[in-house]
Amino acid sequence: MSVTAVPGFDAAGVACGIKASGAPDLALVASADRQPVDALAVFTTNKATAAPVQVSRAHLASTGGRAVAVVLNSGNANAATGAPGRGDAERMCALVAGELGCRPEEVLVCSTGLIGIPLPMAPIESGVAPLVAALAADGGQSAATAIMTTDTRRKEVVVRGAGFTVGGMAKGAAMLAPNMATMLAVLTTDAVVHPDDLRLAVEGSFHRLTVDGCTSTNDTVIVLSTGMVAAAGIDVALAQACRELAEAMAEDAEGATKVVTVTVTGAASDGEAAIAARKIAESELCKCSWYGQDPYWGRVVSELGSAGVAFDADTVSVTYGTITVARDGVACDHDAAALKDVMAARRLHLTADLGIGDGHGLVITNDLTHAYIDENMGTS
Repeated sequence: MSVTAVPGFDAAGVACGIKASGAPDLALVASADRQPVDALAVFTTNKATAAPVQVSRAHLASTGGRAVAVVLNSGNANAATGAPGRGDAERMCALVAGELGCRPEEVLVCSTGLIGIPLPMAPIESGVAPLVAALAADGGQSAATAIMTTDTRRKEVVVRGAGFTVGGMAKGAAMLAPNMATMLAVLTTDAVVHPDDLRLAVEGSFHRLTVDGCTSTNDTVIVLSTGMVAAAGIDVALAQACRELAEAMAEDAEGATKVVTVTVTGAASDGEAAIAARKIAESELCKCSWYGQDPYWGRVVSELGSAGVAFDADTVSVTYGTITVARDGVACDHDAAALKDVMAARRLHLTADLGIGDGHGLVITNDLTHAYIDENMGTS
């Protein structure tokens, strides 16, 4: 049930005609009693901020962090659309509010799709009423389907805690880079959530995800909470939910054949470890070698040496899975047959130990394939 696994929330997804294919493209998550609940959000750091992000920020500020619903559309980002785009985002909120019987400011809005194209409002105008009518306690899957763009599968999660639940849905397959990704995520819970809980959950998941080094205009993570349970452990459960959604995005990244976890240890600081891990994760040379199942550790060392962090070529080691291929800056003996199996796996773990300090950093990424290029050669 994903986002509706939490008692007190309904969801729905319909096809309203934004997508020429006729695929589902309009989703809604709402409190079951249509009353405001606590709402927290983290938004894109891209200064080319999309209209729905601007509107949702303003609505959260005006309500003091309360919302009844989140409406989401796919197929059009409503980004780089100026004042008309902001008006369209406000109109989406007003339409939903009119059907739910709440204030427009109590509705948050998200969009995903192509940038720079006016949002087609006619299908949304006609689609909101059927969308609200379809709201149901088992509507999580339909909502998760309706927010997909180049995604090939729904991304959903349920984490059970001690007396509480976290449910969530997300979309994302490309333009994924800290901070955050081309992604939308809506999570629900019946536990009390503090701002730091969400901040740390995002920092340990979506902020550590990169597919292609590109940061989108629409990135949004929203948590809706009924606050019925004041339970310990919500921070851990929320972090787990976000991490699982981030890994699902990496696994479904455009053209990807591998999910690659890059860990850097032994750095001068955690901050430098994170920088070094991201340098490897966003290296086209490394990503191509992973696609080719080639454990070319020289590319890894080269990226580390140019990452702008403390580095000593005589202390660095590189390990794929549990097999160390380079130690103290030079190649070392290893089981080539076992390494071949490691490189062929769907999930690949690379660890680079700088051998300098205690700093630790991690980034989730994927390989770079021909299919990624095919997907991104144009807008049609």
